[in-house]
Amino acid sequence: MSASEPSAGKQKHGIFQRFLHSQVAGSVVLLACTILALIWANSPAGDSYRELTHTYVGVSFGEHSFKLSLQHWINDLLMAVFFFVVGLEIKREMVLGELSSFRKAILPVTAAVGGMVVPAAIYLMFNIGGKGGAGWGIPMATDIAFALGILAIFGKRVPLGLKVFLTALAIADDMGAVLVIALFYTEQVSLKALIVAGVFLLLLLVASRANVRRVGVWAFLLIAVWLAVFASGVHATVAGILVAMVVPVRARMDPHKFVETVEANWRKLDMSKLTQESMVSNNDQYEALRTIDLAATDMLPPGLVLERYLHVGQAFLILPLFAFFNAGVKIGGDYLELLSNPISLGIILGLVLGKQIGVFLFSWLAIKTGRAALPTGVSWGQMWGVSCLAGVGFTMSLFISELAFEDPELVSEAKIGILMASLIAGVLGYLVLTRALPRLSLIH
Repeated sequence: MSASEPSAGKQKHGIFQRFLHSQVAGSVVLLACTILALIWANSPAGDSYRELTHTYVGVSFGEHSFKLSLQHWINDLLMAVFFFVVGLEIKREMVLGELSSFRKAILPVTAAVGGMVVPAAIYLMFNIGGKGGAGWGIPMATDIAFALGILAIFGKRVPLGLKVFLTALAIADDMGAVLVIALFYTEQVSLKALIVAGVFLLLLLVASRANVRRVGVWAFLLIAVWLAVFASGVHATVAGILVAMVVPVRARMDPHKFVETVEANWRKLDMSKLTQESMVSNNDQYEALRTIDLAATDMLPPGLVLERYLHVGQAFLILPLFAFFNAGVKIGGDYLELLSNPISLGIILGLVLGKQIGVFLFSWLAIKTGRAALPTGVSWGQMWGVSCLAGVGFTMSLFISELAFEDPELVSEAKIGILMASLIAGVLGYLVLTRALPRLSLIH
């Protein structure tokens, strides 16, 4: 093993730990906003909550205007940023991470397929041919923030392999959810608008390859892609995924060239008297520092940089706002009746049982057929616990419910099912993992 390999492994684990911690911390804020929305929507001031979510905001150009409700601005624009980060995660894992080779990807991808097919089948058992038939995609998704948040409760008891498996599973699951949204929850598609979106995406790719650094150019192209996808009839959030696919996740500069550039310019600085003020009057010092700075920028993969910085906004702003504006469903009347309607029941059984059966069974088949192996240090009991946690659908499930149904009553039934299913799956996963994970020794 070379000297660089251990440091590379530490760097990879450091990236994963930063990703994990941002998801975990964000899940607390996400839960708080969900509870706040539910309390407000079911309080005597509930009408003001609904008025807020349906307040229209936009711009006018003479006789023309472009307006969306606050809920739609969040679901169509801010969630495009969320999908952009999801796209960066998917690309990173496919190029460099746990989905980068068949050997690595086979277990989480197989588990994800089982975790999508079985829940959808269970949901359709209750709703096929009925008014809720279009909601079959709702119980297919896993909420990575909540799932990892629950797993993090156990701290050092959780093997790294189990955390990595759950993360890779959720990312593969997100890939499936994005495909479902793009292929099955788009009614009418404008080919002209999609061609325009494709042209702007190509320009983004060219700008990326040409190492264009002007913020204005990137802002114009990003807005143009979003507007073109929005106009095409494909849900605007898909623009986030498309843009993420053209962002490099590898360094743009050869490492040897980087070292040579830094060393050459460092020698220039070392030969001159460098102070905090000297580069103002000494142009050679300024150019040497600027060259080092540009070289360092080119060595940092743009995908990794964007993913790291956008995670903060996604975890503490976008997803909490989404939860606040979408989770505030009014719960009234007979609770048993609310939970026993075909839509709610299909979602609850799909997420709680379907995810559990699908993820665990398909993982078992992949391992028993010799195509995959259990992650290092992970037991079958722990795999069962993670399979239960996969039933925490929440964010993506709420999002798909808004796409699947136009009738507010059906949307409410779906959201009630999602909230109840996510609660049950989270508690069940916690109880299973409590018994399956090793207890920490108090003796050091």
